[in-house]
Amino acid sequence: MHTILQGKRLIAFDLDGTLIDSVPDLAVGVQRALQEVGLAQPSEDQVRDWVGNGAQVLVERALTWALNVAPEAMLQQNAYEAFMRHYGAAPNALTKLYPGAFEALHALHEAGFVLALITNKPERFIAPILSHFGVLALFTSTVGGDSLAEKKPSPLPLLHVAHTLDIAPSASVMVGDSRHDIAAGKAAGFSTGALPYGYNHGDPIEQSHPDLIVASLRELVS
Repeated sequence: MHTILQGKRLIAFDLDGTLIDSVPDLAVGVQRALQEVGLAQPSEDQVRDWVGNGAQVLVERALTWALNVAPEAMLQQNAYEAFMRHYGAAPNALTKLYPGAFEALHALHEAGFVLALITNKPERFIAPILSHFGVLALFTSTVGGDSLAEKKPSPLPLLHVAHTLDIAPSASVMVGDSRHDIAAGKAAGFSTGALPYGYNHGDPIEQSHPDLIVASLRELVS
């Protein structure tokens, strides 16, 4: 196991951009939602830079791009509901686990680490996606972006999981791909691990100064 895991008990993972590449399905959901409300549709690459702050913000960013101004509340709600319907109909059609994720999760679980999933994705999508990839049973706790009063970059979801599982933050690691994951981890007192291949709004993850950067989750168990 990697040295960052020495003395640790809890490993919390982000989902989108860390364990799964979900942008192809998210982009389809966004495109169909904007088409439904009569607006131009963004490309998949554009959607990739908008992911990370939850579904509401994703839809807001897409609408703002299409309108060149912030959307009115009713349009935001209509587009959000359309996105949730379209994305929810097929959240795994094009989504894939990143190479090494399946093996790393199983190895960490078998080694006795407690695994948690802390994502800004709406809670309703977590179990179907993890079940689809055969890893749901590996996680002791899962928290979505609408599970609590705050989401990442707030430390609240991380502290909630640590408290619920009775594991000290100092014995915990947050692994993610964006500045929101690293900021939440640092504020919660977790060690932080980062991956450079995910969704960080086009910025290098090095700028967030995580404790560790690994090219693949395999490096955590090598």
